[in-house]
Amino acid sequence: MKAFIARLHFYVGLLAGPFLLVAAVTGVLYVLTPQVEDLLYRDALRSGAAGPAQSLATRSLAAQSLTAQAGAARAVAGPEARLFALRPAPAEGMTTRVMFSAPGLGASESRAIFVDPVTLAVRGDMTVYGTSGILPFRTALDYLHRNLLLGEFGRLYSELAASWLWVAALGGVLLWAWRRTGRLSRQNPGNRRLRTRRLHSVLGVAVALGLVFFSATGLTWSQWAGGRIEGLRATLGWVTPSVSLALEDGAAAPAGEHAHHHPAGHAAAAAGPDDDAARLDAVLAAARAAGIDSPFVELRLPRPGQAWLVREYDRAWPTQVDTVAIDPRSMAVTSRADFATFPLVAKLIRWGIDLHMGVLFGVANQLLVAALGTGLIVVTLYGYRVWWQNRPAPGALPRTLTQGWLRLSWPQRAAVAVVAAGLGWALPVAGGSLAVFLLIDVARWRLARPVPRPQPAG
Repeated sequence: MKAFIARLHFYVGLLAGPFLLVAAVTGVLYVLTPQVEDLLYRDALRSGAAGPAQSLATRSLAAQSLTAQAGAARAVAGPEARLFALRPAPAEGMTTRVMFSAPGLGASESRAIFVDPVTLAVRGDMTVYGTSGILPFRTALDYLHRNLLLGEFGRLYSELAASWLWVAALGGVLLWAWRRTGRLSRQNPGNRRLRTRRLHSVLGVAVALGLVFFSATGLTWSQWAGGRIEGLRATLGWVTPSVSLALEDGAAAPAGEHAHHHPAGHAAAAAGPDDDAARLDAVLAAARAAGIDSPFVELRLPRPGQAWLVREYDRAWPTQVDTVAIDPRSMAVTSRADFATFPLVAKLIRWGIDLHMGVLFGVANQLLVAALGTGLIVVTLYGYRVWWQNRPAPGALPRTLTQGWLRLSWPQRAAVAVVAAGLGWALPVAGGSLAVFLLIDVARWRLARPVPRPQPAG
């Protein structure tokens, strides 16, 4: 079994190593750059007016209404853009972010207009990405980390890296443990090849737990394995709670100044985005009364027949990600999802993803993730050095995974086959790459088999 695990660990490193290096380098850059982004876009993020800005706990008299701020952004966005969300300034001296959907934007992208809440001056206009609302600099790093700027096809690279990372990490820990009790631990410490192997092993063991964590959390939002994980969570009841935006009677919110005079069951004409924008301040007040107290909050305008969505997006510790749905006619809360009531697994997934992204514990979290990513880079480079120092001599027979598998007992072979089949189903990218690799490995094994020489007659 040791020979089989050693060969598997070697081949996984050889196959996934380049992808792991790219993922580690881009991940470290991403997690270390929030402060750089704040400096790059300081003019857009900071208000230029003296005096208090829009506060989410209490609204200063010096600040304009959210409706007025949305109107200032609307004047810049143009008629083709659709207002769909607004993030009030979270603190004094900050700008309000008014977000529009517009033609030409990618998935999860929106056009954000940054408005000074006091003077209504537009401070910035740029594309933001995702629920965290990262700005163009970190969006480019995120795309590079996720898909190498190659779109959906490029996501295969990061899923391949995440799928094999935990296998490489656990295999390395096993090999280190076996060597600790074997003869290799007592050999000449001055041997360069052994010294390189020891450094690779010790550093790999030191970061192994973090690498398994990166692999597990990275797979949760991967393309193929992520779908498997979502299905498993749904089966086990581990789904993250969400609010329902449907109104009880299914009617669209009535429009106009006197909309609240309409009976609850009356289906009035659907309100447009500009009509909904007039309710921004009332919706925020209703959300505050319902317990949405984070300074980081987002108001999403309703579609016809639906409720407003107001959500917190502060993922730092302690996490504030409560969400409520508000009826646009009565300003009553129709549905809510409070983080405190989430199942434990849903909480752990939320915390795990935020820890992976370096946002849960601030700068300390950033430094920890950067250290683990740097450790992965060094371990991978040392792994290639181990391979180079121990490469077979020219003309030597190659050592293959097939040889290691054939040396196992029949029960061990069956167990390996079952595990491989389960891995291929749960992690389709890993399964597909494993199948391709095995075809190549079996071909190398067959070509390397010695050909028996014919015996002379007599």
